[in-house]
Amino acid sequence: MNKLLTLVCGMVIVGGTTAAFIGCGNSTPQPVEAAGGITPKQFANAVHAVMMADRTVYAKHIVTRLKEQGSEVSASEYWQDEEGTIPLPAQMFRMGAEIVDGNEEAGFSYALKSLWPLNPQNEPKSPQEKEGLQFIVDHPGENFYGEEKLGDTTYFTAVYADKAVAKACWDCHNNHSDRGDDYPEFQEGDVMGGVVVRIPLD
Repeated sequence: MNKLLTLVCGMVIVGGTTAAFIGCGNSTPQPVEAAGGITPKQFANAVHAVMMADRTVYAKHIVTRLKEQGSEVSASEYWQDEEGTIPLPAQMFRMGAEIVDGNEEAGFSYALKSLWPLNPQNEPKSPQEKEGLQFIVDHPGENFYGEEKLGDTTYFTAVYADKAVAKACWDCHNNHSDRGDDYPEFQEGDVMGGVVVRIPLD
């Protein structure tokens, strides 16, 4: 990876074979030599850790807390058209993915996918996405790693289990008007889909 990848506080900046850890504040990044540089797998694991930490905080400590407190503000799929509502955790996650996708300097992309999508945008689009999603369902606790060629570009592709971490998550899916008769009944800790991280290798 020859692009400078700059991420949020608490993450890594990679440029060539130099890695730096960034804290929250005005401190200057301190370079740490990485033998041979950071691998695509290490990078994918690192950005995924930040993504899921942010999403878990949003789901547990914002969405679920508002609901438990009986707040007039609630999470809604139709938040853009309703007063007093905020995005669902999956929508917040997708909006972040869209911002990263539009950033030419990011050097990677990510998306939320599922074998049981309520939103057609979350359907797997490539054979490797389908393979990876099935793998994380069949192998609890394991991640899927591989390479795929899309167009003229070869990507390192990682798929991570997206689990039900907050009651707001599985309640929304289990009671959604678009779910079919064969739709799973999710419980806490169940794999509801997967996070696909792609890093171009060319």
